[in-house]
Amino acid sequence: MKPKVYVTRKIDDEIVARLEAAADVAMWPEADVPVPREVLEREIRDADGLYCLLTDTIDEALMAKAERLRIIANMAVGYNNIDVAAATSRGIQVTNTPGVLTETTADLTFALLMATARRIVEASDYLRRGDWVTWSPMLLTGQDVYGATLGIIGLGRIGEALARRAKAFDMKVLYCNRTRKPQAEERFGLTYADKDDLLRQSDFVCVLVPYTPDTRGLIGERELALMKPTSVLINTSRGGIVDESALYRALKSGAIWAAGLDVFEREPIGADHPLLTLPNVVALPHIGSASVRTRMRMGHMAADNLLQALAGGTPPNLVNVPG
Repeated sequence: MKPKVYVTRKIDDEIVARLEAAADVAMWPEADVPVPREVLEREIRDADGLYCLLTDTIDEALMAKAERLRIIANMAVGYNNIDVAAATSRGIQVTNTPGVLTETTADLTFALLMATARRIVEASDYLRRGDWVTWSPMLLTGQDVYGATLGIIGLGRIGEALARRAKAFDMKVLYCNRTRKPQAEERFGLTYADKDDLLRQSDFVCVLVPYTPDTRGLIGERELALMKPTSVLINTSRGGIVDESALYRALKSGAIWAAGLDVFEREPIGADHPLLTLPNVVALPHIGSASVRTRMRMGHMAADNLLQALAGGTPPNLVNVPG
């Protein structure tokens, strides 16, 4: 008898075929609508494996309904949507998909930095509204990227990839991290700074730390007050790391110049979100890893993790050690 796998969102047929070769697969048929909680509660009862996304809350209450669940394969690098401690105590393996989205997310981060600095979205909207009637010396002027100072908070894989891109623009790159990285400093010409100094000196601040209890609210009113009034904040890590109310006030008052955001504390956000009312905010719908190649690699990696666990092995991207 094949094990049962439940997939919480419609995924590519190529990946489904791999799963079906080893398991009986049930799948929520919508690609753009999350599986309802009641459906997930029903399907997880007899599932051996769960293939899920960041939009799915896999908490202790849900796991309590699972009678034989062995593996939760998250198609994401982050896994704060999963109660890992509860899974561990129940002997359930949890996996993620690290590494494959490093370059894609670094691309998006730098694109968001440039779009925010040069007011690309605002300028495009200005043109489309028919407001462009003449050339003006200071019309839609932005901030220079070339030669500016970039501060990277969190020098993991994506942070290092971003630093490589910044050096091509002759940017001075500062970084802060839990541990200093002398090899990266030498390789990319980086300068280590504590967080406060980084915030004071940087023209652009990119937040690239994982979401943990320690990083929640890492950038709040105090930190924003340290930044230059001409500085730009970019967050492509996780919502909740930046205090959105404090950011709104800082942008509204001119304490900082602009922000580029790919993530929000509660997602998805509505069109009435306060930050979307500000012209100096470039906002994206959490598309950091959204290239076809990367999303397919993530999908296959999640499948690899799940299939390895169902076969009795140790998945290559295990984030816990079940008791």
